[in-house]
Amino acid sequence: MLKIWGRRNSAHTQRVLWLCEEASLPYELILASATMGPDGHISGGGSAFGVVDTPAYRAMNPNGTIPTIDDDGFVLWESNTISRYLAQAYAPQALFGDDIKTLGLASQWMDWTNTQLEPALHILVMELVRLPENERSSANLEATRQGVLPALQRLNDHLADRAYVAGNEFTIGDIAPATAVRRWYVFALDAPPMPYLAAWQARMAERTGFRSHIEPPEFHLR
Repeated sequence: MLKIWGRRNSAHTQRVLWLCEEASLPYELILASATMGPDGHISGGGSAFGVVDTPAYRAMNPNGTIPTIDDDGFVLWESNTISRYLAQAYAPQALFGDDIKTLGLASQWMDWTNTQLEPALHILVMELVRLPENERSSANLEATRQGVLPALQRLNDHLADRAYVAGNEFTIGDIAPATAVRRWYVFALDAPPMPYLAAWQARMAERTGFRSHIEPPEFHLR
């Protein structure tokens, strides 16, 4: 069985868990993190799940990051790489129409999420949820909120004439940005109307993997 090291409130782990649902792929989730544990972020005084600093884990992933997978002895890290591997190995038709150009279009939005949305969302989750209140910065929060709006607007505009990021069918390319945008919506920060983005998120909410691994607010508020 596929093994996944990560945690349920990690956006990057969530991507892989959702993909496994889309691919009907059974897995074992092994809780691992340097910064989060059963009581939340370590800045609150709790302990982390750990594992990532052990020699055995570092032999698999020298960065000590999550997620990491072991697929019958084949080890990978980096969530987008993991997702592309699993999609190509187990569900190419379902996740990119078994078409290399569709996979290319999907991939650009996966990697766009990492560069255009994830850095801001990391700051937002720290300022809104994880840092002790006396360490939070309202100025940093506001600057980050304003800074991420143009990226969200670009995605909204992209979706104006297509149902999904790579066209009119769901693909692997929807998973990473939809996970990030769900976190943005959970934070409920001020933003101008983005109707195409909202309609796309509603389509995501029809999918079992999204409902199981992305939609619950508690996966974004710890």
